[in-house]
Amino acid sequence: MGQMKRQILIHPDPRLKKLAEPLSDISDALRKLSDDMLETMYDAPGIGLAAPQIGVLQRLVVLDCVKEEGEAPRPLVMFNPEIIAASDDMQSYEEGCLSIPDQYAAVTRPAEVTARWMDRNGAEQEETFEGLWAVCVQHEIDHLDGKLFIDYLTPIKRQMITRKMQKLKREMARD
Repeated sequence: MGQMKRQILIHPDPRLKKLAEPLSDISDALRKLSDDMLETMYDAPGIGLAAPQIGVLQRLVVLDCVKEEGEAPRPLVMFNPEIIAASDDMQSYEEGCLSIPDQYAAVTRPAEVTARWMDRNGAEQEETFEGLWAVCVQHEIDHLDGKLFIDYLTPIKRQMITRKMQKLKREMARD
């Protein structure tokens, strides 16, 4: 059975603000969901996708921050990911989000983070990420906690982007 592209929720959507449920164990259905999410993310195209973005309130994210031409993709599937350490050094990065299309803003986050998660086989993994990978891991885990990158912005910037998204959703509904 091949992967299935899923519909990505567009902000504002109440499901994007909810807390995702921890997973007790990893089933074939969840592995299939993670495959669908990778397919959806690559197709978008994006470098990360969290289950709440497709309306599934479970603690699952997928990411692949390999951008270099000719470099092998590195799809990561993280069940119940958590940040267990973060550097004091901060970095600012222009972030975007598949649930907030065509909107970008600088967000400051720890430059290096260590994450722990369960892989597709239920084995515990731990890795330290830096650069774009660190940004992406933090951004996707935020989704699991009902937090969007625009929540880091000033209220005025956030309202501006939210209004643009409401307009986009009205236009999409008409098409």
